[in-house]
Amino acid sequence: MAFPPNVYVGTCGWTYPDWVGSFYPADSKPQDLIQHYARSFRAVELDSTYSTIPARAVVAGWKENTPAGFVFAAQVPGVITHQKVMKDCQRELTTFLNSLDLLGDRLGPLLLQFPYFNRNAFASRAQFDKLLQPFLKTLPKEFKFAVEIRNKNWISWDFLEMLRDHSVAFVVVAQAWMPSIDVLARALDLLCGDFLYARFIGDRKEAKTQRWDHLTEDKTCELIVWSEELKKITERASRGYVFFSNHYAGFAPGSVELFHELWHRGPKRCEPESA
Repeated sequence: MAFPPNVYVGTCGWTYPDWVGSFYPADSKPQDLIQHYARSFRAVELDSTYSTIPARAVVAGWKENTPAGFVFAAQVPGVITHQKVMKDCQRELTTFLNSLDLLGDRLGPLLLQFPYFNRNAFASRAQFDKLLQPFLKTLPKEFKFAVEIRNKNWISWDFLEMLRDHSVAFVVVAQAWMPSIDVLARALDLLCGDFLYARFIGDRKEAKTQRWDHLTEDKTCELIVWSEELKKITERASRGYVFFSNHYAGFAPGSVELFHELWHRGPKRCEPESA
C-alpha cells in the first residue's frame, strides 16, 4: 500500500491464526508469516514485547526475514510501565534495549504505553510527572521513544512540553474514552520530538467478535477525521508511524486498507447513513 515515503503504516502484531486464509495464503506456515506480512506493509508494532523480552536469536530472525526499509516499533515491557511504573527497572530496560538493538536500522520507536491510573495510584498527574521526568532523562538518546497515557485529563500543553524537552513523541490514540485527534489538534501541537506515533486500538472489553478475519465495525467516519489530521502532522514530521489493532474494528489488515483508501481520497465529509 502506497503512503508517503515518511509514513509507515501497519498492524499491532502479525501472528494471528485467523489471518491465515483471510490475509495470509491459506497454506502459510507460522515461520513464514513475517515474510508474507512484509510484502504488504512497511512496519509492524511488536506487542509481544509487552509481556516477554525476545531472545536475541528471535530478533535476529525478524531482521533476516524482512526487507531493507522495513521498521519494527515495539512496546516496552509491561514490567517497566505497569508493574514497576519506572521504579528500579534499569536492568529490564537494558536487557530489552540490548535485544532490540540487533534490528539495527529496522528498529523504529519504542512505545511506553502506560495504563489508566486511578487516584489510588496517582492522586494527580503531578505525582506521575515526578517519576516520568527523571525516567525520560535516563533514556538512551540513540533510541526513539513514544509515550502513551490513558488519562485524558492529563493531556495538556505542559505535559507535551515535557515530552518535547526530551525529544519523546506523544502517542495519539483512537479509543472510545480518549479525545479524538481533531479535538486535541485544535488545542495542542501534537508533534513532540520529530516523529508522530498514532494507534488505533479500540476497546477489548467491547469487542464484537472473537474471530479476527473480517471487519465487524464501519469506522469510515472516524477514519476520515483521523486521516486528515494525521496528514497535517506528518507534513511537519520526519516520520509518521500508524498502527491498527484487531480490536479497533475486527480485522487490522482491513482497517489499514480502509485507512489507505481514505488517505488518498482527499478531504471528504462523512455522510451518516439515513435511518
